Amino acid sequence: MSKKQGTKKAVFFDIDGTLIDAAHGQPFIRPAVRQALRRLQQQGHFIFIATGRPYAFLNEEIRGFGFDGFVLMNGAAVLLDDELIYSKPMENRLVQPICDACESQGVDYVLNGIYHSYLSRGASRLRAFYEDFHIDTQGFVTDFDRRETVTYKMEFLAADEAGARLYDSFLSPELASMRDPFHRMNLELYSRTETKGTGILHTLEHLGIPVGNSFAFGDGVNDFEMIETVGTGLVMGNAGDALKERGDVLLPSVHEDGVAAGIQKYILD
Repeated sequence: MSKKQGTKKAVFFDIDGTLIDAAHGQPFIRPAVRQALRRLQQQGHFIFIATGRPYAFLNEEIRGFGFDGFVLMNGAAVLLDDELIYSKPMENRLVQPICDACESQGVDYVLNGIYHSYLSRGASRLRAFYEDFHIDTQGFVTDFDRRETVTYKMEFLAADEAGARLYDSFLSPELASMRDPFHRMNLELYSRTETKGTGILHTLEHLGIPVGNSFAFGDGVNDFEMIETVGTGLVMGNAGDALKERGDVLLPSVHEDGVAAGIQKYILD
């Protein structure tokens, strides 16, 4: 990874609600934010995506922008310049009973690997759910052996409340969970020990950058650890109150170019 000598800053960005807001009509990075990101790179700083998404869920703009790396699936995998520097998949003994339950109760599920996502057969509801968020589902793998699949994160969509009640049986001390507050039929499951914060620490250690020279922008409930881990946590104006209380800086919202404002005021030389 080549950056000019003397670079000290590493900056991490959540996607949904921070760089974009696909659920509310903003599926692409706004021009002012793009310009601010480029200025960070021009000054020799590192910029990273830190997301709950797998690489397969990133759109072409995010993949092709030129980020220095990706903290994926809430820290379970970290890519730097296409090199996998950290990997911690879920244990198969946890994954398979959950898949069995989903198939017996008609709950759609996806097993997320690093570069591929594996969609359960007939999961039309879940496919449509992702397409609403501008996620390209054409590359989803539907012909696979789930017992041989390396899984870093699981996602589900039930057809009704009865199906969603099955989610309680998935929970364990080893797994963390998250539901989108606007779509109560869905659930995400991932390792409790892996977070965006731990992924950031692996990244900083690999680069030799002190925590004090790291920054993170976020808005969601899976950003808590990230915001509390970095040297400066910048919270979007559209975030919930709980995250705002944890941040060091409160910014304008994603629709008001909050990321651009934060970069300009708190990071650029």
